[in-house]
Amino acid sequence: MIRSIFFWLVWLGFIGYSVVFAPPDQPDTFALIRDLATGQWKDINPLIVGLFNVMGLWPLIYGALMITDGCGQRLPAWPFAIASFAVGAFAVLPYLALRKPNPDSVESPNGVIRIANSRWLGGAIALGAIGFLAYAFSGGNWGVFVELWHQSKFIHVMSLDFCMLCALVGGLLGDDMARRGLGDRRLFWAIVLTPLLGIVAYLCFRPPLLADVETVGHPA
Repeated sequence: MIRSIFFWLVWLGFIGYSVVFAPPDQPDTFALIRDLATGQWKDINPLIVGLFNVMGLWPLIYGALMITDGCGQRLPAWPFAIASFAVGAFAVLPYLALRKPNPDSVESPNGVIRIANSRWLGGAIALGAIGFLAYAFSGGNWGVFVELWHQSKFIHVMSLDFCMLCALVGGLLGDDMARRGLGDRRLFWAIVLTPLLGIVAYLCFRPPLLADVETVGHPA
């Protein structure tokens, strides 16, 4: 109950801050989003390009955790995972508030769950994350970015959304590790405290679900 209340309060606080305290919308916001989405990046600060594209990877990261987690919940995870492509943490937080702790492994993982747990998906996310981070930091102008962070609601809220998604991943990670027989708290905190790259590395190298191991070891 306390866990659920905490996530609901964070969700409401994030919404309230974004509406009341974030900088105002700028007239060129729609054009900026259009150019970012269509790859017209020539005149855009690489830090903004990198951030925007990394935000497109976060739903895949959370989907890789939520799809499996949702099998043990009363509500399906996939609507929240899909909604996170549009609104990021605003969709993830309600799921974290509604879900119950469930470290049990999934019985008879289906095709979708196997894709969500595949290392090739983790590898693809890792390549994307490293590429966009390299692009952002190789030519990004931090002075311009900070100025826009103070002036643009889109940049401001997107940056906070990134930070929120980094911080919230621990809400799913513990149970996901338990489903794979990983109980080392030091590993948990190493992943959580390494923004983005920690969870990306975990998705690349995490062992299979215990159910899959048992199936391989005890064929029908």
